Amino acid sequence: MLFGFLVIPLLPFLFAEKDISPPLAEPWIASTTVPGDIIIGGLFPVHEKGEKTACGHKIYHRGIQRMEAMMFAIDRINADSSILPNITIGAHIIDTCSRDTYALNQSLQFVRASALNNIDTSSFECQDHSIPRPRNNYSGPVFGVVGGSYSSVSLQVANLLGLFRIPQISPASTAKALSDKSRFKYFARTVPPDTFQSSALVDIVKSVNWSYVSTVYSEGSYGEYGIEVFHREAQERNVCIATAEKVPSTADEREFDNIINKLKKKVNARGVVLFTRAEDARRLLMAAKRGNASSHFYWVASDGWGKQQKLVESLEEVAEGAITVELQSTNIPEFDAYMTSLTPEENKRNPWFEQYWEDFFQCTLQNNLPLETNVTFNVCNEDLRLRPEYGYEQESKVQFVVDAVYAFALALDRLYKDKCYEFDQPGVCPAMTQYDGGDFYQTYILNLNFTDLVGSPVKFDKSGDGLARYDILNYQRLPNSSGYHYKVVGKWFNFLELNQEFLIFDHNLTTTPVSACSLPCEVGMIKKQQGDTCCWICDKCEEYEYVFDEFTCSDCGPGYWPYPDKTSCYQLELQYMRWDSVYAIVPTAFSCLGIVGTFAVIGLFIKHNDTPLVRASGRELSYMLLFGILLCYLNTFALLAKPSTVVCITQRFGVGVGFSIIYGALLTKTNRISRIFDSASKSAKRPSYISPKSQVCITCSLIAVQVILTLVWMIIEPPGTRYYYPTRRTVILKCKIQDMSFLFSQLYNMLLITICTVYAVKTRKIPENFNESKFIGFTMYTTCVIWLAFIPIYFGTGNAYQTQITTLCVATSMNATVALVCLYSPKVYIIVFHPDKNVRKLTMNSAAYKKYNAQPSTSYATSSISTRGTPGENIPMERVGAATPSRSSCAGVQTDPQESAEPSDAISLL
Repeated sequence: MLFGFLVIPLLPFLFAEKDISPPLAEPWIASTTVPGDIIIGGLFPVHEKGEKTACGHKIYHRGIQRMEAMMFAIDRINADSSILPNITIGAHIIDTCSRDTYALNQSLQFVRASALNNIDTSSFECQDHSIPRPRNNYSGPVFGVVGGSYSSVSLQVANLLGLFRIPQISPASTAKALSDKSRFKYFARTVPPDTFQSSALVDIVKSVNWSYVSTVYSEGSYGEYGIEVFHREAQERNVCIATAEKVPSTADEREFDNIINKLKKKVNARGVVLFTRAEDARRLLMAAKRGNASSHFYWVASDGWGKQQKLVESLEEVAEGAITVELQSTNIPEFDAYMTSLTPEENKRNPWFEQYWEDFFQCTLQNNLPLETNVTFNVCNEDLRLRPEYGYEQESKVQFVVDAVYAFALALDRLYKDKCYEFDQPGVCPAMTQYDGGDFYQTYILNLNFTDLVGSPVKFDKSGDGLARYDILNYQRLPNSSGYHYKVVGKWFNFLELNQEFLIFDHNLTTTPVSACSLPCEVGMIKKQQGDTCCWICDKCEEYEYVFDEFTCSDCGPGYWPYPDKTSCYQLELQYMRWDSVYAIVPTAFSCLGIVGTFAVIGLFIKHNDTPLVRASGRELSYMLLFGILLCYLNTFALLAKPSTVVCITQRFGVGVGFSIIYGALLTKTNRISRIFDSASKSAKRPSYISPKSQVCITCSLIAVQVILTLVWMIIEPPGTRYYYPTRRTVILKCKIQDMSFLFSQLYNMLLITICTVYAVKTRKIPENFNESKFIGFTMYTTCVIWLAFIPIYFGTGNAYQTQITTLCVATSMNATVALVCLYSPKVYIIVFHPDKNVRKLTMNSAAYKKYNAQPSTSYATSSISTRGTPGENIPMERVGAATPSRSSCAGVQTDPQESAEPSDAISLL
């Protein structure tokens, strides 16, 4: 209000006759009035803006229709006795010429009328000492203003009208800034702000899968505020702006050509979003046509383009496929009838109607023909009417203009009923004329809620904005025709409903065009950003990675592998030795043969348990040895079984203990033989711990060491299973045994093998008839070769678990087989094929024995012994050790077999 008081002293100068608007090239009609008891102002772009003057010479058809829509609404209201009875509404309509500064200057007429109605002019005096008076066209105070159309005009005028608390309702201005009540306290509109329209444009761009677009916007609040919201929402939804070009208010053809050239440089941004005024959109299309870019761009435009046919006239091919947004509106049939009835002769209250008529029909009215001219004119036919067959179409904002006029009328009607019913006289009462415009806006206008002429609801929110409803249009070529039309392909009411089946960008194009800086990455690839967020290169994820998000590859982790679409991972199948694998079949068959052979030998020994040969072999150690061999064969099944805790414990004990039984027994045998013959060469005293019971105890002690070592091993490295990953795509279920741990666990057995081999070498000269050390030697030599070959093979096949397990199984079975064959095949041969040799005798005349006996010695081993029994019957070495040595011929000595100990391994019948 302070600024208003500062303006009031300047009013005498404002009321002066001097025109403050920009100069015009010729006499110009700036406004028109319709008398009434209550005056409503109107701001409409009747003419397009001029390049060198404020107003251009070309009529703006949309502005004429909107102006006539206001006249139409006033006529209907005045004819309706239920609204403002006995009161007529008049109008004071100003041509804004589509220019904000010119509209601001012309709007001072509204201020003058309202100010003179409320200010005592007697306190002001002109230079000639006369009282200041209004212009001759003064029509009384203005209760409110309908308009303007362009947001730039409304922003300028709303500031001025707000100073004098004059309400304003716009039927077309959609700038977001106009919702700011701190700046525009008395502004309302029957249309929604561009915030919603910008959201609708982003929804459209996303629905056609465009991620890279250019934008063009008009200078001024409409384009700048609208495109600002579009850019912000586009960025939030991952739509990138290739370039944003502004159309200056004074742009010429060269400026538009430059804009097209800049757009063409962004080759991949084929989608162009327009937030421009209608004339700017048309001039941009003309520049695209000049630049041979007719088929290069696909347009998405705001309601500045809408569904105007005049805008795309002669530019159909350039505009084909354009998607435009238009406020959802419905034609008013009564208005079409009203427009059809208008003629230049009858419509004298519209001073611009004759010019509109001539421009629409491209003819000259009879009364406008010059008196003398050599030029031929197309004279307007008297039968011409504004009908669809002549190209007439109701403008889309007509409904909102009518709604704005009705909003004022209904608000004034409520004010009249509240303030004037107490007066007996009809018409406008003083309380109504003096009512504060700000209160009128807050109390009556913002609280309106009514249904318009076509059944649509009309109301305002707290910011004075109307409901947001849009039609989505597609400029298409008519089927089987060269004509074009706007087709409704969707709607927007807080969310988009777009029927893409009806969407056509080009009659020669069957698919939606691509507008993207970079194409989408293929399956299993991610984006590597380069500059703009919509520009990237595609990088392939590793084969073991999946696409975590569009920018990140993530490792599936051990034991997992990505699906073919790389969206997630699945658990790999556990691998372990399968019984149907050739790696299992071969060692299993080998082991089974060994088991059968071992059981055959055991059975054969049990059957001939009391025969001299079996007794002479040392039955206890023989059976222990056979058990160890059998256990080694059975280890194959434990090694091939699916790993589990029990299986892993069995493997640890089975392999180690099996070997320790074999080599412990063999060590005991060779040690006994060695001690017997070493002792015989030195003394006649019988060696200690050579009885069968002692031999078993010694062997069990050797086995116990391995058992204890295995128990310690399991404490240090608890048994269980583990997953082994030789490659990223392989998961092997194995026992929790490190290869080196397994090697250390066999060190004891290696020690036994080494010592046993040393004894085998040491006793190699023992007479063959008295020992089996030669066969034990063969066994140990072969065993050493097997182990020397096994160790590098086992550790060299660590990544091939099947080969490693098969190698271990075969090596174990081969060790058992060597012991079985080398130690027991001679005995089996005699038992089965030469039972006649399975008798108790001692042959002392062999060459080997004689050679061994040739050494001078008093040992019992060199004595000549004979028995009282059948010649050739073996005498146990225990008994031989008790005989008296003699250098003469052998004397026969008969002993009772029952009194003798078990025949020693040192005596053989071979």
